[in-house]
Amino acid sequence: MRKNWKKLIALGLALTMTVSVFSGCGNKDDGKTKDGKTKLVMALWDEEQNKVMKEMIKVYEEENPDVTVETQLTTWAEYWTKIEASITGGDAADIIWVNALKAVGYAESGVLMDITEAVADLDVENNFPRALVDGYTYDGKLYAVPKDFDTNGLFYNKELFDKAGVAYPTDDWTMEDLKAAAIELQAGLEDGEYPIAAAYNSGQTTYEGSVYANGGYILNEDRTETGWNDPKTVEAVQAWYGFVEEGISPTSEQMADTLPDTMFEGGKLAMLMVGNYMISTFEQNEVINGKFDVVRRPSFNGKKTDIINGLGYAVNAATKNEEEAIKFLNWLGGEEAMRLQGQGGTVISARNDAQHYFAETRPELNLDIFTMDLEEAKMLEPRVPYYSDLMTVQREILAEVWAGNITLEEGTNQIAEKWQDVLDEKNGK
Repeated sequence: MRKNWKKLIALGLALTMTVSVFSGCGNKDDGKTKDGKTKLVMALWDEEQNKVMKEMIKVYEEENPDVTVETQLTTWAEYWTKIEASITGGDAADIIWVNALKAVGYAESGVLMDITEAVADLDVENNFPRALVDGYTYDGKLYAVPKDFDTNGLFYNKELFDKAGVAYPTDDWTMEDLKAAAIELQAGLEDGEYPIAAAYNSGQTTYEGSVYANGGYILNEDRTETGWNDPKTVEAVQAWYGFVEEGISPTSEQMADTLPDTMFEGGKLAMLMVGNYMISTFEQNEVINGKFDVVRRPSFNGKKTDIINGLGYAVNAATKNEEEAIKFLNWLGGEEAMRLQGQGGTVISARNDAQHYFAETRPELNLDIFTMDLEEAKMLEPRVPYYSDLMTVQREILAEVWAGNITLEEGTNQIAEKWQDVLDEKNGK
């Protein structure tokens, strides 16, 4: 994988750890166990999902006694750095978890295997959500099998609604309904309690969906222009920033001190737009467990366009066990594995015929909402190899907007100008 070193550096994936720190954690041997079995290693970062994955692996190993599969668990904070160190050191795992934002850069650098033909029998075009398949496709080729996904819903604290005497949210709410309820809640809540939180760095859960619903855009299809200064984009972002301006949401400074997720867990936030990935965390907190439910995203401009994100299974292009890795990959994307994952209750399985299992693990909650709007869902942006360059600009400028130092219009114009400079440079203009 040394040939990819320069490309990795060019993509901004420079290592902050030495390769030696990670040596021995990957698959640097000949890919065999002492008893002659084929050994596959899967790199992942989630403790709860690791438990489910190990149970899935037991089933696979029973069906394939000549193969053993190990999971390589790393914290999210260290995952990408360690993956990149193991890639350059030549000891990366055979199967690598990737998200759509990273997949593009890894595909371009040659780190991931083109699996288009290898998983043809999975018929990904018809068995998985279109947006997810697009998220792992680069230059017309598929580089990962969709594993799971997250969409977003409006979570609410029933106890705070009851205290304020406000009716619970419903699946047919509009943004106008959301704002009206927030104002009503504010009158009935105590100091330190808030109706809703709208953070500048939570576009995936809040304003990005509204941007598309309103006819705006983040990047055009060929990734040559940004829509950050499009009036329809600005109007949609304003709808969420307005909660901060009008004091219905905590201030930017307050949300920096205590994240909105933490506020909701602590019983201090009546409503929170967030993904299904937070459910298990909320359930583990005795303050909020049993007191919350969730409804569909409020519509904007008459549409409930949502943002979808998720994980995919990719194969290390330098795996020593290509045949077995591809066989395992096909099993992971098949009906049995997707059913087992969904029944584990940690994530929504990406496969269309397995999505219902997640909601069935918690019939007391309104979890069907996370699969209701998939056909219109848009993939999280910006999906480009230089994602980090663009997001650094976006976060820095929106932080100034949310702090009240510049207007939203000034901020979106600045983002558009700086993004366009990057886009022009990367596209050779």
